[in-house]
Amino acid sequence: MTTPLAVFWFRRDLRLDDNAGLSHALASGRPVLPIFIFDPAILAGLPRNDARVTFIYDTLQALRAGLEAKYASSIALYHGKPLDVFAHILRSHPVAAVYTNHDYEPYARERDEAVRQWLEAQRVAFRTYKDHVLFEKDEISKDGGGAYTVYTPYMRKWRKVHSQTPLTPYATTAKLTNLVKQTALPDVSLADIGFTRSAMTIPTYRLEDDILQYYARDRDFPSLAATSLLGPHLRFGTVSIRQIFQRAFPRSDTFCNELIWREFFSQILWHFPHTPQRSFKPQYDRIQWRNDETEFKRWCEGTTGYPLVDAGMRQLNATGTMHNRVRMITASFLCKHLLIDWRWGEAYFAQKLFDYEMASNVGNWQWVAGCGVDAAPYFRIFNPSAQTEKFDKQFAYIQTWVSDWHTLTYPAPIVDHTFARERCLQAYQQAVG
Repeated sequence: MTTPLAVFWFRRDLRLDDNAGLSHALASGRPVLPIFIFDPAILAGLPRNDARVTFIYDTLQALRAGLEAKYASSIALYHGKPLDVFAHILRSHPVAAVYTNHDYEPYARERDEAVRQWLEAQRVAFRTYKDHVLFEKDEISKDGGGAYTVYTPYMRKWRKVHSQTPLTPYATTAKLTNLVKQTALPDVSLADIGFTRSAMTIPTYRLEDDILQYYARDRDFPSLAATSLLGPHLRFGTVSIRQIFQRAFPRSDTFCNELIWREFFSQILWHFPHTPQRSFKPQYDRIQWRNDETEFKRWCEGTTGYPLVDAGMRQLNATGTMHNRVRMITASFLCKHLLIDWRWGEAYFAQKLFDYEMASNVGNWQWVAGCGVDAAPYFRIFNPSAQTEKFDKQFAYIQTWVSDWHTLTYPAPIVDHTFARERCLQAYQQAVG
């Protein structure tokens, strides 16, 4: 491989079809070397049997096998700091350019800027492309400029721009013959990167007509199999957001609005990268959180004595997923009933959720806590009993995950709802006036 290569760097885009950066690399006229880097900075702190790492690893091995069988090519897998990996590659092969897709999270932005500067010092181009969302950064902005911080006008502008913008999927697979002809590319095992195989698996997504047709009617009822399970696949890019929108748009406005929320939070994180650490509304950082560690442990374990809250947390711990409606209820309970800092809950969800995305997780936690963009008013406090009556009246979801809820061994409520509501209102009023 003495001809200068084009390197394509897989990250959160683990697919061959309709992949923007990969398509541009394959169209460069140079042999394309696909790579993936298991970055210790991202892996640090994850459980050694993290199901998401297993999912990434298995997805990459399946892609490698397919490329080896059909194109006499593969994907080179590395474990190390990205700069070290690129230094190693450049010592082995001349490289003309590195291609990849945009990542909007704060660490990724710093990493990519460091990689860009280093590569350009080696006279190697660094080219990145939009792939994870339909509209990014400031592509959907106010008429006078500036980021939207309220969802509804953002959504209306998003839909207007979308209606005027042809979004053609990238015909990536037609160009895969341009990959390097080499199957003996570097590989790693789970053990090599310090992990073991998880017993938990990420389910395939469902986007059949009935899911979309009845989504608006059924999505809030956690006992129904009415959601798409699409989150992890968008998070890791095993499916193209362009193809998902093409399928969903004619069939469900409500489903598309949920996808637009994802894009809204993505641009919020881009414009306000401090929000993972600090409230969007600074006065909310003055709240005197109780942060009782024993109560936080009971919330994590699903032993609060509120069956719907406990069902959600037990579902999360057992499966890596939680129904969307119940996510709001459990998050509100932590912040409002227990007066525990939303950042504690955000970190726990980050550890457990298969579909964890920083932008959406931070955005939704701040929404529930009342401190974020377009947030629920701080005096909106979900009553778990009323939510149960409305969304799980027959206790079907609760019974699935909290089979002991009506037994003598089930814990008494950790706090009285009325007392907790008044305590919360007082704490918030003292902080924000």
